[in-house]
Amino acid sequence: MLTPLGRLDKYAASENIFNRQMVARSLLDTLKEVSDDERDCIAVLERISRLADDSEPTVRAELMEQVPHIAMFCQENRPSIPYAFSKYLLPIVVRYLADQNNQVRKTSQAALLVLLEQELIERYDVETKVCPVLIELTAPDSNDDVKTEAVAIMCKMASMVGKDITERLILPRFCEMCCDCRMFHVRKVCAANFGDICSVVGQQATEEMLLPRFFQLCSDNVWGVRKACAECFMAVSCATSQEVRRTKLSTLFINLISDPSRWVRQAAFQSLGPFISTFANPSSSGQYFKEEESKTTEDHRAAEENSEKMRNTANLITEDACSRTVDISSDVDISDCMLKPENTAEDQNLVSSKSQNETDFSTEMFLSCTLSSDSCRELAEENEQNSSHCTTMVQESGLSSHETSLSEQELYNSFHFWRTPLPEIDIDLELQQASDIIFTPDIQEGTQEATVPASPNITMATRKELEEMIENLEPHIDDPDVKAQVEVLSAALRASSLDPQEETSAGIGKEMYSQNDLDVKDQLNSKLIQDDTVPLISDTVESMGSTLPYIHNDSDLSTNSSFSPEEERKSKVQDVVPQALLDQYLSMTDPSRAQTVDTEIAKHCAYSLPGVALTLGRQNWHCLKDTYETLASDMQWKVRRTLAFSIHELAVILGDQLTAGDLVPVFNGFLKDLDEVRIGVLKHLHDFLKLLHPDKRREYLYQLQEFLVTDNSRNWRFRAELAEQLILLLDLYSARDVYDYLRPIAVSLCADKVSSVRWISYKLVSEMVKKLYMASTPTFMVDLMNELVEKFCRCQKWSGRQTFVFICQTVIEDDCLPMDQFALHLLPHLLHLASDRVPNVRVLLAKTLRQTLLEKEYFLNSANSHQEAVEQTIMALQMDDDNDVKYFASIHPASTKIADDAMSTASSTY
Repeated sequence: MLTPLGRLDKYAASENIFNRQMVARSLLDTLKEVSDDERDCIAVLERISRLADDSEPTVRAELMEQVPHIAMFCQENRPSIPYAFSKYLLPIVVRYLADQNNQVRKTSQAALLVLLEQELIERYDVETKVCPVLIELTAPDSNDDVKTEAVAIMCKMASMVGKDITERLILPRFCEMCCDCRMFHVRKVCAANFGDICSVVGQQATEEMLLPRFFQLCSDNVWGVRKACAECFMAVSCATSQEVRRTKLSTLFINLISDPSRWVRQAAFQSLGPFISTFANPSSSGQYFKEEESKTTEDHRAAEENSEKMRNTANLITEDACSRTVDISSDVDISDCMLKPENTAEDQNLVSSKSQNETDFSTEMFLSCTLSSDSCRELAEENEQNSSHCTTMVQESGLSSHETSLSEQELYNSFHFWRTPLPEIDIDLELQQASDIIFTPDIQEGTQEATVPASPNITMATRKELEEMIENLEPHIDDPDVKAQVEVLSAALRASSLDPQEETSAGIGKEMYSQNDLDVKDQLNSKLIQDDTVPLISDTVESMGSTLPYIHNDSDLSTNSSFSPEEERKSKVQDVVPQALLDQYLSMTDPSRAQTVDTEIAKHCAYSLPGVALTLGRQNWHCLKDTYETLASDMQWKVRRTLAFSIHELAVILGDQLTAGDLVPVFNGFLKDLDEVRIGVLKHLHDFLKLLHPDKRREYLYQLQEFLVTDNSRNWRFRAELAEQLILLLDLYSARDVYDYLRPIAVSLCADKVSSVRWISYKLVSEMVKKLYMASTPTFMVDLMNELVEKFCRCQKWSGRQTFVFICQTVIEDDCLPMDQFALHLLPHLLHLASDRVPNVRVLLAKTLRQTLLEKEYFLNSANSHQEAVEQTIMALQMDDDNDVKYFASIHPASTKIADDAMSTASSTY
């Protein structure tokens, strides 16, 4: 007998906790009961404020769960209870953010985000009531847990409150929290949400205020913070300019990929493909990552011309320093011949000696490159150097005679990285053969006197340094990484112990390169082409199946002087993304990465490959071709499945020519793969085949029948997908091809054991009838009709005869045939089923005639010759012995949908 307010007061004052919880749960219902009286509504809201002071945490948590629902009710009834939420409810939500109980805090945080998402909090209240409390909770003297949760709330609400409030109120405190030295949990939360903040505040604030903090977080002592940075790297990159992305973020990302922590490297490699995709040129890919970066076509062209001029200038600068080594080995890269910016003390001494003068640089470069192409590469891969720093190294070492050694701050441990061990080859023998080919007697006679004195000194110095490096590495010989490095250095040591005649030849070659680069290069080219009977080291390594050649991104030189013009064109470097990033992406298919980084790293590579291909453009497809083929033959079916699901998108990116040459063989392989892989091809079969030339497309008609065979016969979704794709494929083939190749598959699917497959197949057959009717030769359509009558209408099983009625129903509903043609070819056989002995067939026939056929104007005309036959059949069905048949033949249920009713009949009768 109590009023709603009296009942609320009674149980709110109860000492029983469950009664007070019940009050909290029933607040919304109570408010609805008194919503007509404004004073009662205010009274309920006041009691909510008192209930918020309850000492029991479960009551407070229950109350907070109801606050969003109450706030929505107040918003809907705002005229009667103005400012109710702002005055009564919002202070409770904000106060609970600092509650001592964890459950209450979590509930209030969730409620606050819901309220912001539903835009139930006024902008003024956000600035004056919410943000000040969050800033106070993130003060240095605040509770650790509360501070961490408050930072997370600030980051999540940034996108909801907008750029203005975020920049004025949230951004300064967020930058402070990024440098919280006491709690790594706070820094980790900041790193995890860094991309969201960047996307809200825009490019200018990101580059001026946030990027310095992001650099600090990426070098944090805690690996969890660095891992969070790697995971949000793409979002941060999208909020920066192309210049910052290329010059700063790419170098920073290389450091994350080379991180000592396996978890950080794993996250970085997963983000590598998405990060590369942010380098996409909008003028070629048609994609803009931020509106602030949107430019006109003229701006893009001007920027491209300027960048091309800069690249040409860089090529001219580096070509003189690089020409001494490029033509010696097929796979040698200038960046590979340089020592990395961060090495051991022995490496630093070697770098210092190289930067003394131009002669020393060229001499050392020649000696390191004569070891072998892969030896140089192994030395170069010690520290996973990024391309931008490598360019600086080449210019400083090759052009400046007064540069000092690198600072100690740039040094790091080279043992943190893994490399693929080199194959065992006899370097001494290969070098001896190579030297006999490269240096002719005429060159030796002209320069021997000037170069012999310098060669022994340099060789002894290099040998001493190599011996010291090997000695330092021997304590760590148990590490496979270090063992491979020791083998490389040992090979280099053996190569430096050549006999005096070979040293003389080497010295001659070095002097001649420094005097006349072009003349010697031409002589080497002609000599290498003339005498191809003795294999060079580089050729031997290539025959062992070496990986893609490492090419410096600032050089426009080919990697082998004996390449054909076509191969030289393909070997030119791309300039879309920093080459170091692309090299790391291509290395994701290396088996050693699966052991040292992530067992599913190849899957991540496959997943992001279309995005990387779109970024590079079809003109740079040669950079990804080998990687794609490696992924397509990967042992893990998940990797192949990923490629199968995206091959149609890649075909759109590459165009007709590259698709036919490079993707069609992979596509053919997927067609014969496991069902888990084939389903990826099948789901986009039409999308891929429509991109092929008609002649090439016809070749797949012979293979469509193979999709009916699956590893598991219960995999009915595979056949259902085939039926859906065949509907789309009807537009790609001629009427004869449809009749000869697609018709047998469609008829087979109509008799499938699963109802869902059959229903899609009915649609397929009806569309096929329409296709054949529109063809110039009507015999195909007539023959198909006769086959349907023979196979289904006259089938011994009642399910086959029911299938015939379904097909006729679908043909009528979709207007696939003119009604006169339908009456001529199918109607007599359809009406004949009125005397079928199975009630299910007659029930479906009654539905089709009454609810589908008689709605067509052709059969409503009394002058029609077929009208009488249809009416007689319906009258016979109305007098049927089965009640269901009489029901559907006698009335027209307005609420019954033909397809749904027929589907239920099919499902219940099979």
